[in-house]
Amino acid sequence: GQFCIGANIYEAEAVFDEMSRTEWNAVREETLAYVDELREAGVLLDAQPLRSATSATTLKVRDGRLSFTDGPFTESKEQLGGYFLIDVPDLDAAIRIAAKWPGARFGEIELRPVEETLRPEGRYR
Repeated sequence: GQFCIGANIYEAEAVFDEMSRTEWNAVREETLAYVDELREAGVLLDAQPLRSATSATTLKVRDGRLSFTDGPFTESKEQLGGYFLIDVPDLDAAIRIAAKWPGARFGEIELRPVEETLRPEGRYR
């Protein structure tokens, strides 16, 4: 493909915390099988789960001073649970892949094209 997409998976931790061990094992196995399928197809460049948002450290530098706090920056029901990076021909292919990701049933998946470089004309223009 020629279209690299980064996909952020947003999940509500409570949804997974409330699952029985059997339910969680089924979702886990389904996810790992899908990761293997995408790798074998040569589409998946990388995929990683993230630990709980409660394990986060949020930092910023203002006026040359570093400050940081334990925990996530925002208080929300959904947190970034992980990501995957795929190389596909176009956005339609990325949507088809993301729609089959098991986490899409429990949260949301945000798809974004990967920037080749930081552009001279501006970051988000």
